Amino acid sequence: MRLVKEIPHSHYLIQIHEYNGKYLLKVTLDNFEQTFKFPVSDVNDLDQFTLKLSNEFWASCLKRFLTMRDDYSHFINFDNV
Repeated sequence: MRLVKEIPHSHYLIQIHEYNGKYLLKVTLDNFEQTFKFPVSDVNDLDQFTLKLSNEFWASCLKRFLTMRDDYSHFINFDNV
């Protein structure tokens, strides 16, 4: 897997990797990570692709991160029965 691009953001670590014929868009916040896979053949221009990453997309990512944190908290605090 090779790092193709890193996108600056105030809250997230955002990286695009290329692996096995796919671009992997990795969005990281603290200990949680979301990965989106896109076939390289579907992306004509990587710069144009990154311009499509809108505020709505980032807000949706944040909602998923909050859900992930809640799931993690529930799991870690689950009493062994």
